[in-house]
Amino acid sequence: MYEGYSRQALPSKKYRELLGSAVCVFNSNNAFIIENILKNDQANEYSWHELIDHTSGQLSTAVKNTITRQSNTDIAKSFNEIIEIRNRIMHSFQVTSYEKSDDVDGQILSTKYKNGKQEVITIEFLLDFIRKNESLAIKLHDFRGN
Repeated sequence: MYEGYSRQALPSKKYRELLGSAVCVFNSNNAFIIENILKNDQANEYSWHELIDHTSGQLSTAVKNTITRQSNTDIAKSFNEIIEIRNRIMHSFQVTSYEKSDDVDGQILSTKYKNGKQEVITIEFLLDFIRKNESLAIKLHDFRGN
């Protein structure tokens, strides 16, 4: 599929919508993690300006020292899993795959894991990622306490 703003082949509008939604829900959770870190930072060792400049993976120490210390490892494990999936999405590459794409031209993203395994990032892959982010958001909301 082509758009007026790009001469490059693009996946379907539905796929791009889900891809954008996946990025947005992840970014929302990343901000929610930072909010919970700051709310539970009893030693006052973190600032929003510092944390917002960290990559998501670099937040793990702050999560451990605040959220995990006040609860358990459930939020940290969920966040780390989501970070890994987000990395696969962000570091993906575009391929043509007729059988797994809803696009007439078969445009879709694919990823390669460090073990060499490749996987097509299907609509279901994106929906699963969005659902996992929803689950984390609920855990963060419950942890925050309101």
